Amino acid sequence: MSLKGAFWRLEGGLAGLSLGLMAILPLAEAGLRGIFGIGIPGSLPFVQHLTLWVTFLGAALASREDKLLTLATGEFLVEGRWREAAKIGANTIAAAITALLARAAWDLVVIERQAGTEVAAGFPVWVAQVVMPVGFALIALRLVKNSAHRWVARIPALIGLLLGLLLGQFPLWLEGAAVLPLVGIVLVATLLGGPIFAALGGLAVLLFLAEGVPAAAVPVETYRLVVSPTLPAIPLFTLSGFMLAQGGASERLLRVFRALFGWVPGGTAIVAAMSCAFFTVLTGGSGVTILALGGLLFQALRSDGYRERFSLGLLTASGSLGLLFPPALPLMLYGIVAQIAIPDLFLGGLVPGLLLLLLVAAWGVREGVVTRAGRQSFSLREARSAIWVGKWELALPLVVLGSIFSGYATLVESAALTVLYTFAIEFLVHRNLSFRRDLPKVLVECLVLIGGVLIILAVAMGFTNYLVDVQVPARIVDWVQTYIHSPLTFLLCLNLLLLLVGCLMDIFSAIVVVVPLIVPLGAAFGIDPIHLGIIFVANLELGYLTPPVGLNLFLAAYRFERPVLQIWRAAIPMLVILAIGVLLITYVPALTLGIFDLIGRH
Repeated sequence: MSLKGAFWRLEGGLAGLSLGLMAILPLAEAGLRGIFGIGIPGSLPFVQHLTLWVTFLGAALASREDKLLTLATGEFLVEGRWREAAKIGANTIAAAITALLARAAWDLVVIERQAGTEVAAGFPVWVAQVVMPVGFALIALRLVKNSAHRWVARIPALIGLLLGLLLGQFPLWLEGAAVLPLVGIVLVATLLGGPIFAALGGLAVLLFLAEGVPAAAVPVETYRLVVSPTLPAIPLFTLSGFMLAQGGASERLLRVFRALFGWVPGGTAIVAAMSCAFFTVLTGGSGVTILALGGLLFQALRSDGYRERFSLGLLTASGSLGLLFPPALPLMLYGIVAQIAIPDLFLGGLVPGLLLLLLVAAWGVREGVVTRAGRQSFSLREARSAIWVGKWELALPLVVLGSIFSGYATLVESAALTVLYTFAIEFLVHRNLSFRRDLPKVLVECLVLIGGVLIILAVAMGFTNYLVDVQVPARIVDWVQTYIHSPLTFLLCLNLLLLLVGCLMDIFSAIVVVVPLIVPLGAAFGIDPIHLGIIFVANLELGYLTPPVGLNLFLAAYRFERPVLQIWRAAIPMLVILAIGVLLITYVPALTLGIFDLIGRH
């Protein structure tokens, strides 16, 4: 085996081991507490710091595969022979920023080593934090490598990396400087396809350095977010989703929904919407749903006589339908950032999520009636057989919600229990996955997605902290209260703002950056915090469909091999329908809060 291959195996092995330990420790903690009334000393701090390793090793794996998350604008703005030049320029800026972040993270490690802080049981914090500079350094080197196919064309990115290290060594060069031109360069590089994490991290570090604040302020905030008590639930739920996706759960669920609803007018469209929503809840992202289910469902719709434009629009929209259902990752992250009880957000999202699903299903019924699309006759025998085969996946929401709301397990322990449950389903019950052949692949694919998302959240906290330091939220509140006096007008303006944010940013980075800005506004206008959270996620769900750069539009164009403009036209009816749903969610708070009145909470 080559040195490169050995390093890749070591890197993937460490990342997979970290993710595995994240699942095992909470399970052991819950089990010992339930049986003996005692836990594992330091279990939660170790799980939190394992999240740090999963974040940075996963991001390194994502950079190795050239799968760091970017804006879709690069594909939209640059075509033909200019695309390679744009890639070189964007990666040059990103490599410089990442190298600077690596140097800043190393400074933090040195400080923590001198402080002698411990995670638990005598384990030093600085040892856990070493993964931050190492991870940033690996990402920077791979940004250089991925900037071009030829080594000579990679020279600009290599120079950018060296300049980032030099600036990290001599940060006083930027103190008091006018950084607006540098900020402009970072933003242009991001629009041309640079990684989102580099944009947010670059803005944060440049603005801090100009204020005379050490660049280590960014990794400090990165560390603070990544080791938060509830964040480990996100990678664990994502791992469960990937095991379900690789284990054939989508086919079993499709069979169940088709057996139950395939006989009604528009039945296949209803089945497609429900399958996408259910799968998005399990996997945590609309992109995974469109790529995993798109081909199968598109073929089913077309074979039953649905028009191509309708089928494309339905699947493009349905990819994000499940983001309001528990245990959707955006709801968990919103709760972490806004400091709201995540189970309350889970409850609040149930009725709004059902409303959006029913609106899409109703449009599918209309299409089925108009086009007289094919239906299958109802068979009680097939329904019973399909439910029996898919019973384990259908029971998964009960396992998750039951463990959370019963008080038996914390959110992280519930996520770990979900991992154990899905592992048992796919590896031991259905046996569609092999421990030796498939588990490493599932772990790596999961880690690539987790790393790509969490690295954005990690550096975005630094940018958010800068905004708080310069009192941007307070200034926005003062400005809005000066010119807007009605809560209804405020909510309409918020809808428009979030629609724009949703089509320009991925939902995870938008939550970290924008939520600290709008939470004080919601409080100033008396908007219930849970209602505000559901409004936020629903609007960003709609933003996935908004031209010109809604993420689902580009994913659908890639998956269905159609021009983006054709996807735009197909998605417009769904955009209008879901916009009506979002307005109802916004202006009828009872849709979100009524469930709390029913159960006597809130």
